[in-house]
Amino acid sequence: MLNHISLMGRLTRDPELRSTPSGTSVASFTLAVDRDFASRESGERQTDFIDVVAWRQTGEFVSKYFQKGSMAVVSGRLQIRDWQDRDGNKRRSAEVVAENVYFGESKRREGDGSSNRGEPAHRYSGGGFAAENKGSSFSELDDGDGDLPF
Repeated sequence: MLNHISLMGRLTRDPELRSTPSGTSVASFTLAVDRDFASRESGERQTDFIDVVAWRQTGEFVSKYFQKGSMAVVSGRLQIRDWQDRDGNKRRSAEVVAENVYFGESKRREGDGSSNRGEPAHRYSGGGFAAENKGSSFSELDDGDGDLPF
């Protein structure tokens, strides 16, 4: 069976980081995701507000580096949860359990609001941070004599 979802949107509020009684970190936040099509009546795109849960290091990463208004790319799985409200009524909720969370835009320079294209883009994927530009632990190869081994 396949259960995979990818979303890109803006956080509607700061992530809420909590811990379970056993000490496991969990962050929850909501993404505002625009639909790909516009309404026939108004001509405007509608927005869906999707609840996301990120566990352990991924949740800590989101809580530390994202805030209300940040663009995020989330990949994970859709989960349906049954629960009971205070009045004893049965309820059902859909949420995305995030496996990977990426920055959806470049870091902004302070004061001028422009994108800082020279900064590395980072992501968190369960095992550690990965720099995808300069600033990583990798170094550029020397051109040498220009001959490639393949």
